[in-house]
Formats: sequence, C-alpha cells, structure tokens
Amino acid sequence: MGVSNTVFIGLVSLLVPASSLDNGLALTPTMGWLHWERFMCNIDCDADLQNCIREELFMEMADVMVKDGWKEAGYEFVCIDDCWPSHERDAQGRLQADPKRFPSGIKKLADYVHAKGLKLGIYADVGTNTCAGYPGSLGYYDIDAKTFADWGVDLLKFDGCFMPDWHQLGEGYMNMSRALNQTGRSIVYSCEWPLYEWQHKQPDYEAIRKTCNHWRNYGDVYDQWTSVTSILDWTADHQKILVPVAGPGGWNDPDMLIIGNFGLSHDQQQTQMAMWAIMAAPLLMSNDLRNICPKAKELLQNKHIIAINQDSLGKQGYRTLKADSFEVWERPLSGNRLVVAVMNRQEIGGPRRFTISVATLPSWQLCDPKCNVTQILPVYQEMGVQNLLSKVMVQVNPTGTTLLTVNPIKSYPHDTL
Repeated sequence: MGVSNTVFIGLVSLLVPASSLDNGLALTPTMGWLHWERFMCNIDCDADLQNCIREELFMEMADVMVKDGWKEAGYEFVCIDDCWPSHERDAQGRLQADPKRFPSGIKKLADYVHAKGLKLGIYADVGTNTCAGYPGSLGYYDIDAKTFADWGVDLLKFDGCFMPDWHQLGEGYMNMSRALNQTGRSIVYSCEWPLYEWQHKQPDYEAIRKTCNHWRNYGDVYDQWTSVTSILDWTADHQKILVPVAGPGGWNDPDMLIIGNFGLSHDQQQTQMAMWAIMAAPLLMSNDLRNICPKAKELLQNKHIIAINQDSLGKQGYRTLKADSFEVWERPLSGNRLVVAVMNRQEIGGPRRFTISVATLPSWQLCDPKCNVTQILPVYQEMGVQNLLSKVMVQVNPTGTTLLTVNPIKSYPHDTL
C-alpha cells in the first residue's frame, strides 16, 4: 500500500461513527495475562508440574500480578485459554473443569483471583469442539453463559474452531453475546469471528462491533519476529476496514504480547509494545511472570506506553508512510495530541536516521505554531518545543521503533515567539 493511499486514512476514522456492544465494558483496551502462547496445551502435570495448565498456575500468576506491580500498572485479567475442561459435560449438560488439574473448580479459582482485586477470564468455542478438542458450546450457548456467570467469570474468549457450517459463525457469536448479556453479569466478550470468516469473505465489522468487545482478525502470534511483522503488515494492509470500527467498547485484537519470552530481541520487544499501543490493542501478555527479565518487565509496565494504549479518545492508529525500509504509524490522542512510531524494518546494518517533518508526517501541522515533543522509546527524553518548520531527527535500530508524543501548544494573542 503506497503512501498516497494511507496518509489520510485518519479522516475516515474520525468521520465514521462506530456503534459498539452496549455492555459498558472494555471502554479502554483490556489488559491482563493469557496462558496460551507461552503455556499452550501442556496438560502433563506429572512431567512438568511448574508449567502445566492447572489451577495453581493461575493462582501463582495472580499472586505475582499483585506482588510485582502488574495490577498497579493496569493489568487486571488472569485468563485461562484452551485445555481447562473435562472431556465430558456433567449430568446437567454443563462444562466442568478437569478434576485432576482443577480440583477446586473454577468458582473457587475465580474467588481466589477476585480476592486479589483481579478478574478471571475463561475460554470456550462457538463450534462443536475447542481447537484442542475439548467440548465446544454449539447447542449449549445459554447453559455455558449461565455456568460462566455462576462461577464469577469476568471475560470469555470465544474461539471459532469446528463450526460445521461457517455461515453459522456470525449467528453463533451473536447468540453467545445475547446469552452472556442475559446472565446479568458483566463479562467482557472476546471473539474470533472475523479470523474464521476472512477465509471465506470480508466480515461484517458493524455486526461484529455490536456483538463483541474485541475480536481477533488474523492468525495466532508466535514467539518470533516474523510473526509480529506479519500481524503488523496485515493490519496496515486492511487498515481502511479496521481503523473505523475500533473505539471504546470494541477493539481489534492483534493477539498476545510475547514480551519476556525467547524469540524477540529487546528492540523487537519495544516494537511490539509500541505498535500494540498505537493500534489500541488489548494488552494480554502471554509469558511467565514468575520468571521474567527486568528489562521486559520495565517495558511491559511502562506507564507512558500504557497511557497511550489506554487513551480515552479510543482511536486506533494507522500506518501513514512506508518508504526506504521505514514505516511511520500515528495515533490521535485526547487533547488534540498525537503519538508517532517510526519503525526501522531493515534487518541488516546499524541504527539509521529518520527525519520527522511536515514532509514525512502531514500531521506535524499540529506544531503550528508550536508543539512539545517527548520521546517515549527507546528511552524517555524530552525533545523540547518544536514548530511547523522543525525537523526532528531520530535514530532507529534495525527492527526497533522510536515512539514519540506530540503535544500542541496553544497560541495566545500576547505570545511574541
């Protein structure tokens, strides 16, 4: 997608009002921890007690989230993904937790998490089975919604595997949305409806936004740089569709943060954090918070980046420039502010210079007459007062990102500068 196609897409997002799921939830992107990318479907507790999917894993994460500042930073959900249930429903047709790995049951786990001041998320599937082969919710939407509400669940991740007829996907997701709302409990609804529909047709995002609090569009994130870049490329290529539908109560979900794992360099971890903030994405970490390096922890808890992600205006950012192995993304913020990300897509050589000016960033018009520029990444640095004719040079490492905020300074009649 060329520059000329992308520069003014921000106007579209400002002109198209998005009507959201009216459950009063996810007015800013959801923040928390989700087990899947790091712990997957590890159910061998005999061989790997520390890392298998069992109630203690989620209790330990809840403990750490309170003790090590994650809750204070804004991360509030502890989310169970696939592989938690028994392979059989109970005599009343209800889902039940695996008795060996979750002997206390989900309600007790929810009580434990709630006592920490946190919230519990759980996983189910719109089809006949979950992706890992556990019982799906097709034919049981009302029963499962009521079960989750009775247990005290606060978020449902609803996957899209094993739907016998893809034409029924939308109906299934809408039925579960209605069933959740009818329970009377506040349950954030995380969908995968568009992910499973894109392979057949362009999804109806207006309907999706009225049904879900956030929705996955693209395949699972892996612990590798090419996975992160493929998500960013797909998002930029479809931004004219995606950006207008995001806003308070409904968000595009590019999948989990893999910061603190094995596959990304520190520059690449900074890029993921910066770009997920630009995209107004849910910040759902999938890592081992019991054993995370200080630099990854500092990045994930960076209050300036979290404030960008959680900005009350709720506008998703977008790519405005792609040239010379650089990409520029921007996101409008409340108070007529702007956040800008300059990403170096070159994977060879050393740091490269990029000049931000009205020529490379049309939104630099904000700096007429003056603006205050602050660098957030790679390190926090006040870059001072700039004006419309200023040229701000940044140096960006290969696969790294420089993140800046631009705050216009109002002009008053008595100003002489």
